[in-house]
Amino acid sequence: MGKRILVQRKGYGHLWARSPSHRHAGEVKYRSLEKGVNKISFMVTELIHSPGRGAPLARIKYEDGVKGLWLPPEGIYEGQEFIRSKTGYGVPVEVGNIIPLKKAPLGTLVFNIESTPQDGGKMARASGVSALVRNKLDNKIQLLFRSKKMRWFHESCLCTIGVVAGGGRTDKPFLKAGNKHFAYRSKAKKWPVVRGVTMNAASHPYGGGAKQSPHKPTTTSRNAPPGRKIGQIAARRTGHQN
Repeated sequence: MGKRILVQRKGYGHLWARSPSHRHAGEVKYRSLEKGVNKISFMVTELIHSPGRGAPLARIKYEDGVKGLWLPPEGIYEGQEFIRSKTGYGVPVEVGNIIPLKKAPLGTLVFNIESTPQDGGKMARASGVSALVRNKLDNKIQLLFRSKKMRWFHESCLCTIGVVAGGGRTDKPFLKAGNKHFAYRSKAKKWPVVRGVTMNAASHPYGGGAKQSPHKPTTTSRNAPPGRKIGQIAARRTGHQN
């Protein structure tokens, strides 16, 4: 009958498949300001390590006494003050300040970018990552990401000036499989991941056969059962796109 494939075993909810909530210091989002408040300053009180992510975090304290977590840029230190602004007017474009994209000049490096206004920041959050302000058109701002992909954002989306701290983390080789095992285990990721085509026919829908080939289309229905829902799920198109 064969064993259950990986997606089925993850769905059962064992500890190895769950996100380790105790390893996350908390939610890292931009704070929503009260109506009528345009900008607010905050100070870095402590730089901490969050085992569930690659980049460090900073504990911050706003001028009104509210405390929170912040994704810090490279080159900052404890006790340093920064500004978070809704409109960006009167706020210098300096590393660490949080301003809308419309106030970032062309060629500026930014990170922790909101995908849509007021969502708290979702893009370019990994250690050592940033995006480049490339173009402006009407109320849209175009950013160039590390992956060489470009995307347009609304001008009101917030961003932080600079590069995410913790860069160079991936430069050091793991050297041993055991090191990689413990690194992935801390983030609740299954490793190593074996290709389905290398398995037996009883262990995976793409397994078996004289050659390592799926032997069937790899596009899968959105409503397929868990034992078959592998490959390119509900793909609109496949292959090379020019």
